[in-house]
Amino acid sequence: MILLRHGQSVFNLHFSATRRDPGIPDPELTPLGHAQAERAAEELPALAPIRRIVASPYTRALQTAAPIARRLGLPVHVQPLVRERYAFSCDIGSPASDLRRRFPEHALDHLPEVWWPGEEEPEHHVIRRAAAFRAEMARLPDWEETLVVSHWGFILAMTGQSVTNGAWLRCDITAPAPEEVAWRHG
Repeated sequence: MILLRHGQSVFNLHFSATRRDPGIPDPELTPLGHAQAERAAEELPALAPIRRIVASPYTRALQTAAPIARRLGLPVHVQPLVRERYAFSCDIGSPASDLRRRFPEHALDHLPEVWWPGEEEPEHHVIRRAAAFRAEMARLPDWEETLVVSHWGFILAMTGQSVTNGAWLRCDITAPAPEEVAWRHG
């Protein structure tokens, strides 16, 4: 499985400059973020076969998945389990009705109108979500051919590794989950 962190968002741009929450809910990608998504669309198919794309419902993840899905002719399976840890304004999502309007190419009927938590999510909840996703994917015979477009906190919970915007890494879900996760924002 390949885990891809979404491209740079408007939130990421401001937060990395100030280390303060700029108050931007469900931000879109910056021009750099779109370029990172295009680069992933060019490079990832050459690294491994991709037969399934799973993405978080946040706009930045859906925008990152779009050029890869177009290039490969695959649908994007929207999965709230792979969302970011709810801790900042960027983790307030868009209502499912808004996402259906903005992303008509995705099947979003399974998504509740409000699919993100209403309060800060404890770290152990993200680790539990990562374990549930591992178990769900392990039931698929071709899980290795899955690309997951996700977020810093979820990828950290899955692997114990911090990745930058637009970066990816391989994840063997049959390997043990990380014993420790260092929750420093990246």
